Amino acid sequence: MNKAILGKKLGMTQVFATNGLVIPVTVVEAEPNVIVQIKNEDKDGYNALVVAYGSIRKDLVNKPRLGTFEKAGVEPRRILREFRVDDVSSYAVGQEIKCDVFSEGEKVDVIGTSRGHGFTGIIKRWNMRHQDNTHGGNKVHRHQSLGSGPGIAKVFKGKKMAGRYGGTRTTVQNLEVVRVDCDRNLILVKGAIPGPRNGVVMVRNAVKA
Repeated sequence: MNKAILGKKLGMTQVFATNGLVIPVTVVEAEPNVIVQIKNEDKDGYNALVVAYGSIRKDLVNKPRLGTFEKAGVEPRRILREFRVDDVSSYAVGQEIKCDVFSEGEKVDVIGTSRGHGFTGIIKRWNMRHQDNTHGGNKVHRHQSLGSGPGIAKVFKGKKMAGRYGGTRTTVQNLEVVRVDCDRNLILVKGAIPGPRNGVVMVRNAVKA
């Protein structure tokens, strides 16, 4: 990963291209991220940046994390994330990473936590087909058969069943940056990205572009 920034998903809207086409975009509010720690190969075995994002009251930060901010000489932030980079020589503790690291037309990956749906059945969770809606003796149209066949008294590992759906780390790759508004710290990404409104997402340069 060469560059990345943390931001907040504000929602979706649309913009007009120069040829008049309507482009659906997701608006990400990417306030400046502050570097609080730099890791290098000599000391840590790899190159990475630890960045902080989001405002928070000082009394809500625990002592270990508060010590990290005091050592870096920056105000406490709500979220800490680590970004792998190829070279850390051009970065310094206390430096800000702003949305202008990305430009219009650039390909990015967006990582977020998908919207949680709670406990769901197999039809919603796995898009399975329900049973026939006949008026006969079948009263369990959305139930699942656990049988594996004659003489097999077990459920095979990996069988798709009802359970918790959503709320997992999700990555959408190769999205296009449509517009960057540095004055308002906004990045407009073409298409949909994971997570609910006001959810924290990470925008990074595309790894498969």
